[in-house]
Amino acid sequence: MPKLSRRALLGAPIAIAAAQSIAALPGASPTSIATGRFAPTADSLKQYEVPAWFRDAKFGIWAHWGPQAVPRAGDWYARQMYIPGHRHYAHHLEHYGHPSEFGYKDIIPLWKAEKFDPDALMSQYVAAGAKYFVSMAVHHDNFDLWNSRHHRWNAAAMGPKRDIVGAWRDAARKRGLRFGVSEHLGASHNWWYPSHGYDQFWPKIGVDYDGANPKYADLYHPPHDEPYKGNPQTWYTNDPAYHRIWFDRIRDLLDSYDPDLLYSDGGLPFGETGRSLLAHFYNQSARRHGRLEAVYTCKNTPPAGEFIVDACVQDVERGVMSEGSPRPWQTDTSNGDWFFKEGDQYKTGADVIRLLADIVSKNGNLLLNVALHADGSLAPQSQTLLTDLRRGRVAMTSLGRAAAGDRPPVRSVRLLGAPQALKFQQTDAALVVEVPERLPAAHASVFKIA
Repeated sequence: MPKLSRRALLGAPIAIAAAQSIAALPGASPTSIATGRFAPTADSLKQYEVPAWFRDAKFGIWAHWGPQAVPRAGDWYARQMYIPGHRHYAHHLEHYGHPSEFGYKDIIPLWKAEKFDPDALMSQYVAAGAKYFVSMAVHHDNFDLWNSRHHRWNAAAMGPKRDIVGAWRDAARKRGLRFGVSEHLGASHNWWYPSHGYDQFWPKIGVDYDGANPKYADLYHPPHDEPYKGNPQTWYTNDPAYHRIWFDRIRDLLDSYDPDLLYSDGGLPFGETGRSLLAHFYNQSARRHGRLEAVYTCKNTPPAGEFIVDACVQDVERGVMSEGSPRPWQTDTSNGDWFFKEGDQYKTGADVIRLLADIVSKNGNLLLNVALHADGSLAPQSQTLLTDLRRGRVAMTSLGRAAAGDRPPVRSVRLLGAPQALKFQQTDAALVVEVPERLPAAHASVFKIA
């Protein structure tokens, strides 16, 4: 039904308190970036070259984890608990109460991460074959998982009261893994719209959800017109003041933790503001390490942000390129839902190894979220997966660059894990390999072609 005014619903005028406006923040665009050869223009950013470490890494593990793991109900809980008719709304009523009285702000303190042991987890990730690790830094829920300088809603101040990003970074680097962070903040402004609503039915008809309370505008954002109905043009807001908020917080993240990789959940956000942050990331990396070691991954989903093909690594969410690519790329996916969900379907070790072989054969990397419980322990399905990967671990290698059109002479073909080279015949149509009857791997066979 169409949304009725509060006056029509309640029969009396309502005094609406003025919310803090992000437009009041000083400045609407970034003021400074690290100096270097990259400027915030597409032409300048196209100078970028993907560093060797990423080309060789092939397999990374991601901790897509935060307060939304608490309800054990899956992804986007923070948004959909404010949508009557959605299963998350029903789950919230049953377990926590009405969102006018117990909202997402009240879920956050329940995220204690009391069993979180990043060193023990990282040892398992390395044993499973991971060469890089990515920590979610902030989801669309607008909750920073680091000791944020610009935002009071952060894990060091509440919830676990611990610098989650810093703990993950230290554990990864101790084991020689490259370290990355993911930011989903760009879409947060529009994503949070339902928290400002209210039920249009009894017994709570017209009663605001807690997101409408100006006291919490820095978590749920100030009120704004409904921007998001699944249209990609509304994924990122046009509000320049919010662009500045995004820039300041993500720059703080980059400057404080010096990640090797930054992932955006969408295209590069906010035009020149996003290009400025990317130039800063690349310049800062070159200055700190003596050469550019930074990787930026984003999605080719215009008009939801910008995608400059030569300036970044393309990320394909829960998908695979149809054919090989001359440029390195990445699939990001999860062994289940993005946040732990009771009764979900989970990938097996065989599923992941077959997926990885397909991706690597097309010059890509696989970034796999391994679901964690809210307390920081591995879900049983995740533990089984890591054990399977450790037992079935195989060396992965790129099988050529078909997209480039090259047909170099093949000198040898080996089946990884087998003692001898294989017989083969190279024709104009294909490379024909004689495969032995007994294969050395239980899940997937990998050929190394020289």
